[in-house]
Amino acid sequence: MRNGEVSFWFSQLDPEPPRPALDGDLDVDVAIVGAGYTGLWSAYYLAKADPALRIAVLEAHHVGYGASGRNGGWVANSITGGREDDAKRVGRATVGRFQEIFNEAVDEVGRVCAAEGIDAHYVKGGELLVARNPAQLGRLLAEAKHEESWPEDEAVLLSAAETNQRVRVAGALGGMYVPHCARIQPARLARGLAHAVERLGVTIYEGTTVLSLEGRAAGQPAGALTARAVTDRGTVRAAQLLRCTEGFTASIKGLKRDWLPMNSSMIVTEPLGDTLWEEMGWQGAETLEDMAHGYVYLQRTKDGRIAIGGRGKPYKYGSATDLDGDTPPETVAALSRQLHSMFPGTTGVGIEHAWSGVLGVPRNWKSTVGLDPATGLGWAGGYVGTGVTATNVAGQTLADLVLGWDTERVRMPWVNRTVRKWEPEPLRWIAVHAMYALFYGADRSEDRRGSTTRWWAHAANALSGRGH
Repeated sequence: MRNGEVSFWFSQLDPEPPRPALDGDLDVDVAIVGAGYTGLWSAYYLAKADPALRIAVLEAHHVGYGASGRNGGWVANSITGGREDDAKRVGRATVGRFQEIFNEAVDEVGRVCAAEGIDAHYVKGGELLVARNPAQLGRLLAEAKHEESWPEDEAVLLSAAETNQRVRVAGALGGMYVPHCARIQPARLARGLAHAVERLGVTIYEGTTVLSLEGRAAGQPAGALTARAVTDRGTVRAAQLLRCTEGFTASIKGLKRDWLPMNSSMIVTEPLGDTLWEEMGWQGAETLEDMAHGYVYLQRTKDGRIAIGGRGKPYKYGSATDLDGDTPPETVAALSRQLHSMFPGTTGVGIEHAWSGVLGVPRNWKSTVGLDPATGLGWAGGYVGTGVTATNVAGQTLADLVLGWDTERVRMPWVNRTVRKWEPEPLRWIAVHAMYALFYGADRSEDRRGSTTRWWAHAANALSGRGH
């Protein structure tokens, strides 16, 4: 089994020569920090809207090195942190439209892939959530009831029999199907977007680490190239400076406690034979998730494998970030057990690759997009693992903000959202590990004998800020 090496997704791609690093100081109109999905989508929509803009993307490693090249490949319509809090603040009609924008973005990713010749293995097969014990079924039924108040999501409750008609998951008691989700090969999307923006005139500098970000000084005109990204290779001056660094945000000076870098791990099987696929009944491209507190997420890859992911060891002390994705044996074993529990026929199937990465978690568990017109500093992220679609919406929104366009996107509830900082160490390490200990403990209890959600899982949800 291969371990780390960034991800299985990158191991499937032919090697590319590295792009040149920044060589000295540079002046541009827009500088973007991070060559993941958020940065690349922002560059794409900016360059399409105004080809005259000088745009530079600064990347510490290589295109798609972070979560964009390591994720589960779900282009889902999930809004990070849910909708209810925003509905109380801005009204249900606005949040309903926000949900529709995410639904539309699932299709927009496919449209751009087709238009730009990006073979990202995009197939829109929907998302299937499965309950496998009575407590999970109770949560599923409550979620389905909640979804009735959000018709924009178009979620459909399924009986056990209806669930098994889609995918035969062992022990399934019921399910819920959401049509707005597509499967992709993540590294292919990242690389394809990079090529697309380069064709539009954007320059990507790899091997260039941003050390600090500085906004325009007070009194400087909006077009002045005085916002600065200080790197290990030189200083980039720009009128607008966009931070698109997600789980690696803590590595930038002064941002240690803004977004917590949460770990997520994945394994992928060897290709499965037709007989096993027929036994599982998984003949479409549905993405799959269970209703556990420490949930797992799966996809059927184009070449007939199962990729499954979960949190593993969730957080490293001091907001340390994983680099090449090495995954502990106990995490590989835990994900393998979960796979075999859901699909017993996979018990003898080999695990070909394991890897890990980090995602960005705000203290309130809600993603945000923003631009400070006074300083020229913009940002987007905090997707908490549901960011593939959100990055597209964020990229479009950042482009609107930079260009000064008054669109409905810039009036959505996540724009310029205030997010408080995480607690200092050791409090945040204790909090994160306590939260997941409660989640996993609740899952074990519910699997053994629980007919209702354990109280300590509710406590962990309150601690984390997770919700509708």
